[in-house]
Parts: sequence; C-alpha cells; structure tokens
Amino acid sequence: MKRLLIAVAVMILGAPWALLAWQRNLSDATPASTAPVNLQRGAYLAAVGNCAGCHTARGGERLAGGRAIPTPFGTVFSANLTPDATGLAGWSADDFWRALHLGTSRDGRLLVPAHPITNTTLVTREDTDALHAWLQAQPPVAAPRREHELRGVYGSQLAIAAWRALYFKPGVYQPDPAQDTAWNRGAYLSQGLAHCSACHARRDALGGDRGAADFRGGLLAGLGWWAPSLHDPAEAGVQRWPAETLQRWLRDGHADSHTAQGPMAEVVLGSTAALDDADLAAMTTYLRALPEQTADRPEGALPSSRRRELGAGLYREHCAACHGANGEGRRDEAGALAYPALAGSRLVTQASAANLIRLIERGGFAPATPGHPQPYGMPPFAGVLGAEDLAALASHLRQAFGHRAGEIDTVEVLRQRAATASH
Repeated sequence: MKRLLIAVAVMILGAPWALLAWQRNLSDATPASTAPVNLQRGAYLAAVGNCAGCHTARGGERLAGGRAIPTPFGTVFSANLTPDATGLAGWSADDFWRALHLGTSRDGRLLVPAHPITNTTLVTREDTDALHAWLQAQPPVAAPRREHELRGVYGSQLAIAAWRALYFKPGVYQPDPAQDTAWNRGAYLSQGLAHCSACHARRDALGGDRGAADFRGGLLAGLGWWAPSLHDPAEAGVQRWPAETLQRWLRDGHADSHTAQGPMAEVVLGSTAALDDADLAAMTTYLRALPEQTADRPEGALPSSRRRELGAGLYREHCAACHGANGEGRRDEAGALAYPALAGSRLVTQASAANLIRLIERGGFAPATPGHPQPYGMPPFAGVLGAEDLAALASHLRQAFGHRAGEIDTVEVLRQRAATASH
C-alpha cells in the first residue's frame, strides 16, 4: 500500500513536468522565421501588445520592468525587456519565442501566469521574431529583476507547472475557415497580442479561465475595477454599435456618448490607438461578431426615501452642472459631447457598481489621443464624499433617469474601498 501511495504521488507531481517537457519539444520544433527583420513591424507589434504598459514602472525607464501587478495571490513585478544584462541581453530569437509561446525564461524558469501566456502563445513565429528584433534595438537599461511577492506556494515552480497542466495549451492561432479574413485577423489580434481576455475573462479561484476567447467579464483583483463582459450589450458588448463608432472609440477613446475610463483608457492610449486602419477594421469586425449573452437582471431594490433625497441633493450640488439636470450630458462650443450623458449609461447601471464607485471616488479621465487630444476630466470626490454620501449618490444615479439598477449601501462602498486601499 505504501508503495502504491508513493507511485501515485510521483505520478501526480511528475505529470505537470512531463507535460511541460512535451510542450517544449513542440516549441523547439518551430523554426525561426525566414522573413527579413523589420524593426518598424516590431515597433507596431509592441504598441498593439502594449508591452510598455506592464513593463514600465511608474516613473521608471520605458520597458525596464519593475511595475507592480496585483493578483489574488500576491504582487508580481514585471521583467526588464531592454537588451541589458538585467533584461534580454543575449536572448536569441528562439529564447524569446519560448518565452511568448511557452512562458519559459531563457534559464528554463517558468514565468508566472500573470504573464498572459494563454494569449501570447497564439502569436506567430514571424511576429514574435519581429518583436524580438525591435526589443533588442532599444536602449539598454540596468534594472535588476525584483522578486515576486507571492503568498505561500503560489510562486513555486511546481505550482506554476500544475496551473499550466490545468489551464494552458500552447498553439499558434489557427484561422477559422468558416470566417472571412477580416474576422480572423481581428480574432488573432484580440485573442493574441492585444490579450483582451487578460482583463475581460471570468477567472476561477485558481486564476484560470476558459482560454483566449473568454470575454465573460470579471473583477480585476487588486485594482477594484470590473472588466465588463464583451458578450453582454448591457455591459461592454458592442454588437449593436455601428462599426464606425467602435472604430473611433478604439482609436480615440471617445465616440458619441461613449468614453474609455480607468484601465480601458490605458489600453486605448497604449494599444488600440496604434492600430492601423486595416487592423482597426478587423478588430471591429471580430468584436461586433461576438455572440450576445445577456444576463437576467431583476430590478434593484429602491433606496429609502432618505437615501433618495440625499443622493438627489448631492447630484444637484456636485454633478448636474456638467452632466445635466436630467443626466443628458453637456456639449462644448463645437457641439461635441464634452461631459458624457449618465442617462442610459451602461457603466452606471451594470450589475457591478465597482466602476461607478471607483470613478466617483478617484475621478474620470479619458485618454488624450490624436483624435481626441484634450478630453475633459472629472475631479475625484474621495475627499468630499463620505461612504454614506457616496452610497446615496451612486444609488440615485442607478435609479434616476429611467434606470432600474440596484441601490448601493454604505457596506458596499466600504467593501470596495477596502479591496483597493493599497492600489
């Protein structure tokens, strides 16, 4: 019996490593690209993938890593991507391919799952080689790797290997023959380098999802923002948007009454604003074709009369001058919508009030892009509104202007604050 238990333990512990060895053999069989090195192409891919977004610490040198990335299991620190000895100096195209395709470092160390391996594995060898060549041409910056601060066994190589055995299967994107060229290009970008599912996936207790096309939406752990579902038109689904509106929103961060806020503003500024016209149209085609999955949303409970009166008064005092007495928004001298309408706003009425609370407390700032260079911003009210006031104002917004979303109580506001106090 003892020998049987030992054998079972060896099989369980050895299975992830055997799987990794098999995956590595598949990776080694992929030859380097024979296409000429194109640094301009590499620069474009780095922009679309928003490499600098995670690999630049706040106030630090571009691409030198060190940015803290909160996860449910502790904090991860991004790596240095510059060609310094503390970064990618000496890395071959094969080394870099294995990092993106398999999530293994040059020394064989497994990269933590915060690296979007389920997305980057889809990137073609040709694109990976172009990206590698561009990174190697950047100025080197000395920035030693900072050790991750993960709790317990979560940062161990065995735990990472086990996670991959459960959730990861390497493989370059394979076009769907039932779809046209534009759809497949949009899918390749959205599922791969742009790694949309890194935020918009619904993750389980171990941080796993259903793959690179999982856009069901979920809470961004440690950040306090809700990444809304791309399938649900009541959240972030764009199936009913005109194609031209979505293209302007992805490029400029602002279109009609829609404005990118929070982490999505960073994505527009660092990624989708760089898309060329063909790729912008392709991503638009793909996102508009996602199947609709609308969740049932029962009408929320009405706030008490006291909370309604308090919230309405706070709205008149702090919000109506910009957003209009009836939530209609306000236009500038050129007729463009300067301050977004709150009436009919999906952000206000979606099931999770996390983003609404976050915006009221910390302010709203759209990205400054070439197509929208001077966006209007909203000041933060964290120092003005207490938890009770914020709950009343949020509840008013979710019940006013014809809305029927649930009220927000003080406990929910305090819970959201506690979840994001350190970020």
